[in-house]
Amino acid sequence: MTKQSTLAAAFIAKPFLKWAGGKGQLIPSIEAALPAGLDDCKNLVYVEPFAGSGAVLFWFLQRFPQLKEAIINDINADLVIAYNTIKQAPGQVVGMLAKIQRAYYRLDTEEEKRAFFLAQRDAFNARNGPPAALTAQLIFLNRTCYNGLYRVNNSNLFNVPFGRYNKPKICDADNIMAVSELLQKVTILNGDYTDTLPHASGEVFYYLDPPYKPISRTASFNS
Repeated sequence: MTKQSTLAAAFIAKPFLKWAGGKGQLIPSIEAALPAGLDDCKNLVYVEPFAGSGAVLFWFLQRFPQLKEAIINDINADLVIAYNTIKQAPGQVVGMLAKIQRAYYRLDTEEEKRAFFLAQRDAFNARNGPPAALTAQLIFLNRTCYNGLYRVNNSNLFNVPFGRYNKPKICDADNIMAVSELLQKVTILNGDYTDTLPHASGEVFYYLDPPYKPISRTASFNS
C-alpha cells in the first residue's frame, strides 16, 4: 500500500473551505453515476475545470488511490493561491491559522470579534502579504463570515460581513496536512476552463460542475 493510499484510508480529507454550491452531500449520487471500470484504469487522470472547494476532487483522490494525476482549474485567483500554498507549505498555513485562532478565542465580546474579523478582512484585501498569510486569512474569513460565503465587489475586495458563530474551528491542522498530501499529484491551473482541454486524452475522467444558470435577475451565483 502506498503512502497516499495509507493516508486516504487513515483520514478522510475534506474541503478546507465552505463553498456555495459545494457537492459534498451529493457524493453518493455522483459515485452511483460513475462509469464502470474506473478501478481497473492504471493510468487514470482526473480533470476538473471548475474546482471550487474540491469536494469531488478530494473524494475522487481517495476513492481511486491508483490515480496517476489530477488537473484542476478555477478562475478565482484567491482560491488557486490557497490550493498551491497548502500543497507547497502546509506547515506555514497551519502555524498562521493556529496563531489567528488563539487570538480570536481570547476575545470575549461580539464587538471585539467583529473588530478582529474586519482587521483580518482589511489585511486580506490589501493582498500584499505572503501566500501563507493570505491563505490563512482566507480560511479565517471563510470560517467566521456570514454563511461562509466568498464574495468580492467590483474592486475585488472581499465584502462578506461578520457572522455569528460561538467557537468556529479555524485551524484544522489534520485536514490541512491530509489535503496537502493529496494535492501532491494535482496540477493546479488558474484560468479559463478551456485550459484543461489539452489534457483530454487517454484514460481521463472529466468532472464538470460549471457556474449555475441564474434562477432570476436578482438570484445568481455567476458573479
